[in-house]
Amino acid sequence: MINIVLFEPEIPGNTGNIMRTCVATNSKLHLIEPLGFSLEDKYIKRSGVNYIDKCDYKVYKDIDDFFNQNKNGEYYFLTRYGHVPHTNFDYSDKKKDLYFIFGKESTGIPPKILAPYIDRCIRIPMSENVRALNLSNTVAIVVYEALRQQNYNDLLFDEPHKSKTYIEDSV
Repeated sequence: MINIVLFEPEIPGNTGNIMRTCVATNSKLHLIEPLGFSLEDKYIKRSGVNYIDKCDYKVYKDIDDFFNQNKNGEYYFLTRYGHVPHTNFDYSDKKKDLYFIFGKESTGIPPKILAPYIDRCIRIPMSENVRALNLSNTVAIVVYEALRQQNYNDLLFDEPHKSKTYIEDSV
């Protein structure tokens, strides 16, 4: 299973977008407190649209609580200080629990958390002109790379609410 872990997220719109991505990809979301907002916040609802109630998520009191409850699986830490591209890892085993851990928008993941996992600190390559990508964009990039390697895990390739020939029939 693909798991998205947000360490102390601060911006409700990002978390709402990530909730929507989790629903679209059948991924589980793990939120590590403190959160910079309430989950009842109108901004979460706006960015998550009407998908939030379908999101499988769990809230943890701190990072130790998260690690204690999720001992099995492979952890990957997304950080601008990582040296290995996110595409250099093999995520193809559908039986493994993959945990992609993302830091808070302002400061990322503290070095003391990253240090024991230095070989699992990954970075999305980008130009020198940008310090980091938006959190929700980063989550989508990484999740879809893992899904690509798993042949998309039974996700739909066609839009389910229109016919397969919708475009052709519309002209």
